[in-house]
Amino acid sequence: MENSLKLTALSPENIVQLLKRAGCRGMTMELLERDIDAGLPVNGDGTINLIEYTAWMIREVNRDGNESEQTQTD
Repeated sequence: MENSLKLTALSPENIVQLLKRAGCRGMTMELLERDIDAGLPVNGDGTINLIEYTAWMIREVNRDGNESEQTQTD
């Protein structure tokens, strides 16, 4: 299984390709690099954990005020 992908350790190129195939047509290496510069966690070997990337994106959306950071109960 040489060509298998490990979701917790994807190369930046694989992340971009995977997200494009999943429907994020505007994903580019430049956008990924911008996310990395903004604090996206990267593994020591330069790979990216897709699960952590997803969680990071959700936190960023919440931080920008586009979503409620806390659920409110009545």
